[in-house]
Amino acid sequence: MVRTKPSATVLALIAEVEKRGCTANPFKVERWQKEAWLPRSRDWLVPGSAVLRPEIVHRAVQLAALSRPGRSIAWRGWVFWAFDDTPESAQRLRAALAKTLQRPFVRADVEQVPTGDSDRATRARRKAADRLLEGRRSHRRDFDAILRSHAEAAGFELPSAPSRSMPSPFHRAVLETGARMMLGGSADVTFEDLMQTWEQARPEAAETIERARTAHRKVALNAGDDVDYVDLMEQSPLADGLPGLLRTVEEADDRTICAAVRLCTTASGTLKLLFERAAYEPEILPRLMNDVMWDQWVPHGGIVPDGVAGEAVITLSTVQYLVVPGWPEDLERYRSYMQALLLAPPPKGPNP
Repeated sequence: MVRTKPSATVLALIAEVEKRGCTANPFKVERWQKEAWLPRSRDWLVPGSAVLRPEIVHRAVQLAALSRPGRSIAWRGWVFWAFDDTPESAQRLRAALAKTLQRPFVRADVEQVPTGDSDRATRARRKAADRLLEGRRSHRRDFDAILRSHAEAAGFELPSAPSRSMPSPFHRAVLETGARMMLGGSADVTFEDLMQTWEQARPEAAETIERARTAHRKVALNAGDDVDYVDLMEQSPLADGLPGLLRTVEEADDRTICAAVRLCTTASGTLKLLFERAAYEPEILPRLMNDVMWDQWVPHGGIVPDGVAGEAVITLSTVQYLVVPGWPEDLERYRSYMQALLLAPPPKGPNP
């Protein structure tokens, strides 16, 4: 196929990228524009001049650094869409999040979820849940235990694990219950099912779990006398399973969807930098751990791997942002706290 000769502006951008130690070519630039990671070339120049805008050069250098032959930049491309915050970029984020939510169903060849409360439909959903989990291994590495072993080797004591600790979404029991709820919603998973799952995944949180049970019983007993009673299971975003989550993502406005992904990815990037710094400033870790967001976000939402696994982590955090009251404010507060730790000067060593 005959391609148009690259313009002088494109060649100038490639030259600037190469000056900064990265590589680019017209084909890469064309792909970045096709994916809406880089604006159209007519928007690259400082108005009234032939000078490239610094932010365009910076964006191109970032893209060149992320690009590898035969590999997608995966969720890192979402970051550019989130920061651009346009109707087009928001729609691309919706599509990417929806695709990630549906990926396990596509892999398991679950094309249609059986509906209804008949025994036949319930059994069909159970079988579909089993297919979702076929060949899937739960994470055996205990994030908290790994950190503590490294700290002990360095002669540094970390705070004790809080009893409030939520179960990891990657624990086998949580995966099994989650698969059933994604398929059948609150019709297939009761509050007690959730408590039993929590017990299996976090037996050390028995006291917290029993308090939750007691509070739920009191609310249920008083439900008949309370005209304003709301069943929290029915109000959950998972009450309708996967369709409910997809609807939540689709109905979020442009600004909200971009803000959600922007905060989740920025917070994860800041956490990564702090972990790197903690290698020679271990006192950073206790400061990070003495916050509720360490428990609710760091182990299963803060550490983002490459590839589709990272897309799943970002999607999980984004859904929490969209559906959990107060969670965006908590994550923004924690991100600001982490940013302050990152910008703080390192402690001075002992005087010689």
